[in-house]
Amino acid sequence: MNPEYYERRVQPIDLIDAFDLNFNLGNVIKYTARANYKHDNPKEDLIKAIYYLRREIKKYETDK
Repeated sequence: MNPEYYERRVQPIDLIDAFDLNFNLGNVIKYTARANYKHDNPKEDLIKAIYYLRREIKKYETDK
């Protein structure tokens, strides 16, 4: 039996595939989508989502 955070209408993996997201953005979706369902306090998963979003943003930063 899957945990409750896997029992949603749209699975994060399906959304990630549909939008052809890379590893970092896929993890942002995954951790954000399950944050309120996996733990009593979503902070841990939201911090992980921020970590991966920052990694993605760094790809667009240039040295000037």
